[in-house]
Amino acid sequence: MSAPSHPFALHARAILHLGFPLVVGSLSVAGMNLANTLMAGHYSSAALAAVAVGQSYYGVHANFGNGALLALSALVAHAYGAGAGREVGEYARQAPWIVLGLAALLVASLWAAGAVFAAIGTDPSVVPAAVAYVHALACGLPGLLGFYALRYVSDGLGRTRPMMVIALAGLLANVFGNWLLMYGHWGFPALGAVGCGAATAAAQWLMFAAMFAYVRGHPAYRPYGLFEGRRRPSWPRIAEVLRLGIPISGSVVAETALFSAAGLMMGTLGAEVVAAHQIALNYASFTFTMPLALAAATTVHVGHTLGRGAPADAGVAGRAGITLCMLLMVGSALTLVVARRPIAALYSPDPVVASLAATLLVFVAVFQVSDGLQVGAMGALRGFKDTRVPLAITIAAYWLVGFPVAFVLGLKRGGGPAWVWSGLIAGLAVSALALNLRYRSRSRRAAAGL
Repeated sequence: MSAPSHPFALHARAILHLGFPLVVGSLSVAGMNLANTLMAGHYSSAALAAVAVGQSYYGVHANFGNGALLALSALVAHAYGAGAGREVGEYARQAPWIVLGLAALLVASLWAAGAVFAAIGTDPSVVPAAVAYVHALACGLPGLLGFYALRYVSDGLGRTRPMMVIALAGLLANVFGNWLLMYGHWGFPALGAVGCGAATAAAQWLMFAAMFAYVRGHPAYRPYGLFEGRRRPSWPRIAEVLRLGIPISGSVVAETALFSAAGLMMGTLGAEVVAAHQIALNYASFTFTMPLALAAATTVHVGHTLGRGAPADAGVAGRAGITLCMLLMVGSALTLVVARRPIAALYSPDPVVASLAATLLVFVAVFQVSDGLQVGAMGALRGFKDTRVPLAITIAAYWLVGFPVAFVLGLKRGGGPAWVWSGLIAGLAVSALALNLRYRSRSRRAAAGL
């Protein structure tokens, strides 16, 4: 069979080539949270509730740091596409300073988890274990951010396979650590939720160490001088990364915080509702990593194309990426509709929790197509270095539409979990429509030289 010759098909194939390792690697990173949830669910309902509440708070922080560092992939991709290897090295050498600053702020906020849970009225029986879980995860966050920084530099250069291999190894280390520390094997005490957090933190540091050793030692990275030259902070270069990255963080956190707020709202409805919601949210987050990885590949490919000076071609590349993300989530939604009950049963042997989770997974299936469309559009827009308008769109969609529906109809009027999830669906649908309209406008203006 001959290779595809249509520009759309060529761009789709290039994105898939970049994106497949990212999908596997991202599923592995998300698999840590999945493994934590599954193993906590089989440990006890109390441990599952603690992991659910703790992950809701921790996830906002981890995703904020991830979003800020995600700018590196777009900036490195543009520099690489333009043949500016020197600039690639300059971005990489400033990354450690950004990681240190982010880690200091985020870890300090994570340490305040107890006060936050108390202020929002989280079930007191869940709070101690949830706080211990968050504090354990906080110890691994600097390692995770370091891994992300190196990963995004590598991704921007079109080298996405290292992340896949290292993330898979991290997942295995996390599962083994849970087996040791959560359940108590080989002489270790059974620590429950806090052991689960400690295992994840250790795996995150191992991932950073492996990625650092690989990038430092592999000859493919040497021409860019990633570890050579100026080591002191370059404030103009750091500001350039943060100008692009902070709006990405804001967009990521606007969505993550909406889901976290939903989890915290569920925390007021009892442990069984929290556990069922966590199952649905965990599965949604796990499947979301697939279009998110393709969106990251779209960012890199669009950046390479723009760096070569082909804005019209980059517009086609972005549309190919958006389409791939949408198709992926259509398949995921159909699978979920058919298999929602077995999926729920995998998470918890409790029939009440599993039944409620199966119902909530129907809502997950409904919004997955919108989720694919919106994340694909955001990835394509990042390739154009367009992050501020998408930030405004996501904040408006999630917090002026999604949150009021979830809070008013789900809690104030007693609609319960179904209406909380209806709010999430509404926010995602509005975001998907607005972001795709934005991409259409932005890519057309770029093609016209505006």
